[in-house]
Amino acid sequence: MRRAIVVVDVVESVRLMEFDEAGVINRWRQVVNEIRHQLLPLHGGRLVRSLGDGLLLEFETVAAAVSAALALKGCTAPVNLSHAPQDWIRLRTGVHVGDVVSDDLDIYGQDVNLTQRIMTLAQPDEVAASAGVVDQLVLGLDADVEDLGLCHFKNLSQPIHAYRLRRAGEVPLRNPVSAAGTLLPRIAVVPFHGRGVSALQATLGDAVADSVIARLSTSGRLRVISRLSTAVMRSRAKSTAEIGQLLRVAYVVSGTFQLNDTELHLRAELADARTDEVVWVQELRCELAELLQPDAALINQLAVSVADAVSAGELRRVRALPVPSLEGFSLMLGATMLMHRASPQDFARAGDLLEHLIERHPRAPEPRAWMAKWYVLRVSRGVVQDMAAEAALALEHTHRALDASPDCSMALAAEGFVHCHMLRDLDTADQRLDEALRLNPSDALAWIFRCAVQSFRGAGDEAMAAGERAISLSPLDPMRHYYDALASTAALSAGHLVRAAALATRSLQVNRNHLPTLRTLAIAQVELGELDQARMTVRRVMDIEPGFTIGRYLSRVPRGGEALRQRYAQALQEAGVPAV
Repeated sequence: MRRAIVVVDVVESVRLMEFDEAGVINRWRQVVNEIRHQLLPLHGGRLVRSLGDGLLLEFETVAAAVSAALALKGCTAPVNLSHAPQDWIRLRTGVHVGDVVSDDLDIYGQDVNLTQRIMTLAQPDEVAASAGVVDQLVLGLDADVEDLGLCHFKNLSQPIHAYRLRRAGEVPLRNPVSAAGTLLPRIAVVPFHGRGVSALQATLGDAVADSVIARLSTSGRLRVISRLSTAVMRSRAKSTAEIGQLLRVAYVVSGTFQLNDTELHLRAELADARTDEVVWVQELRCELAELLQPDAALINQLAVSVADAVSAGELRRVRALPVPSLEGFSLMLGATMLMHRASPQDFARAGDLLEHLIERHPRAPEPRAWMAKWYVLRVSRGVVQDMAAEAALALEHTHRALDASPDCSMALAAEGFVHCHMLRDLDTADQRLDEALRLNPSDALAWIFRCAVQSFRGAGDEAMAAGERAISLSPLDPMRHYYDALASTAALSAGHLVRAAALATRSLQVNRNHLPTLRTLAIAQVELGELDQARMTVRRVMDIEPGFTIGRYLSRVPRGGEALRQRYAQALQEAGVPAV
């Protein structure tokens, strides 16, 4: 029997119940009552099953199912009137058409489960639908649609082509950044608007935007639209969403400025063009003469803040939205940030994100290179049981990345990292990193991996030079704490103990439970004579990894630099790490 299936879910029901269980249940019952007695009879639908915080509905026709799904928001409006927006009952809905087995109690079949998967693509108050549904609609009459592309779901061998639905003519649909496009977030910086300034002074707004564009363009994590494309927005009153659609960007930087004598007051904001929401605002001041300097501190600060805000915004999206509906760059940026977090849940989530990204972009080398690094980081977390087997998995990713793109310096660098940390072969690691840097002397990741290899060898000065080079090449990197962590190891191997402790402490301010950095800090503290502080640091290490021993530490360290390994082991033992 062919039926149109609708699955309805209450967004963040657990959070809502936690603060007002009785009230939420009462309001939800009112919504369900409205759906049962008003909405379903009007559209010829049937309530098949209540899912506690959701509903399973069926309809004889797709048009009726879509009409009902788009009308669901009206059923929640009355119960939300007297509540703050964060306490509203909001629904997300999935619509699919397929063959089901039906009886008086329920409907059964794979298409019911698939409808639930499609529902996860919808954001609050949105409707997601399969291609089979859209094929039966009169577009512009039954609904307006937005193509979400091929969406991958875990445990499904084939992707599903899905769409977002809205009432016909309700609002203009945005064209989101394609998941099949760039794996870097695209950002536009539009000229800043002067308040109460002369026509001549108004050109400062262009100068600020040009400087920010130039600074952001040095980041390997952002794709910045050229000033020739953004300058035309100066005299056009366009919303962020419209700018995003015209320039095909996910983020827009804009702002205003005011000149008081020689002091410049700047207000900058970053908006998400996909949601038309401001996600970050900053106010800055400087002397006009300072702004005109080649390396103006205000521009550097602004660029760093924008890059950090983009990273934080994508991380929020990764944590809040279902994986299949995320853009490729969200998956990439979210995975690379989460894999360096101390939380085991964040680290596991990073692996899941990379798996989805590899499924979506099987020929792209970067996701596979990051996946290889993810396997390496499992070593430092002490969760690898079969090193040889996991090293083989990591190298399978780097080999496939290089098959697709032989000149990918990042894949070569990741392969060097695998040989260093998993196979404990520093010579092969050096060879891979040499080749990576020959292909791309500006690959910051290759330089920071070289920093790690030279640290293991005990070549402290070379390691520090490589670390400083990496940091200078990637000043806007959202993983600065990771660069600080490896640079602290380099400083330790060179005997610069105060610098090592300072870099480790700075890294831990962002990623407080990162085990390798805590170990580096403990060793530096012992060698500085700060034994009490070192013992406190080691207690944190043992709390995070209760089974950590000197023997386990030595088994993980690559061959080479044996004297350095023994030096570190002795310091850790003095700080309280058990021998076995």
